[in-house]
Amino acid sequence: MFFRTLIVWIVGLPVTLLLFICVLISLIFDRSGNSVHSIGAFWSRILLFLSGVRVGVNGVENIPEGPVIFASNHQGAFDILVLQSYIPTQFRWISKESLFKIPVVGWSMSLAGYISIDRGRAALAYRSIEKAVDRVRREGISVLIFPEGTRSTTGTLLPFKRGSFLLALKCGVPVLPVSIQGTRDIMKKGSMLIRSADVKVVVGRPIDTAGIEEVELMEMVRRAVEDGLR
Repeated sequence: MFFRTLIVWIVGLPVTLLLFICVLISLIFDRSGNSVHSIGAFWSRILLFLSGVRVGVNGVENIPEGPVIFASNHQGAFDILVLQSYIPTQFRWISKESLFKIPVVGWSMSLAGYISIDRGRAALAYRSIEKAVDRVRREGISVLIFPEGTRSTTGTLLPFKRGSFLLALKCGVPVLPVSIQGTRDIMKKGSMLIRSADVKVVVGRPIDTAGIEEVELMEMVRRAVEDGLR
């Protein structure tokens, strides 16, 4: 475990810096953020390989053409690497504001056009949702959210936050439930040690948002995520 962690840092750090140079070069040719997102997916795959994380994915055929809202449960920090690597389409994250302050990684997130959210201040959080709605409608991009708002330390689903589903209803696009398991113990909260693991991702069927109330949509997505975890 300690040796694997050392390998991830020794190899992963120079790879991260090298790929950040690629990110900056890509901006000369592509300002949409798509190239930055793709480089981020490649970076994530490298880190997963170094960490000994093996990923199986079911249900990618459920991803439709056009923009959607991916709604995933959240078990650990490696959820981000797994989903970035294995969801085979362009999307943008809605992530907590503090992640954007991380050198290199946070800068790349900003350059990719990911959307920060300040959960501590309702007005700013609502403004982030409005920004995401505008991106989906104007640019036709998909967005990925963690409706729980934070990691579950037990693996059991936490209560979903309603703001995530306000986003889906305002956009008027389908919600795709995503269930991820196996990431919780790769790097436990408060620890830097990395353990190898087998991870499973299930992408559920699209849930149409037309004519659905916010609470009803939230319950439908929650049940679909729970089904994927089984």
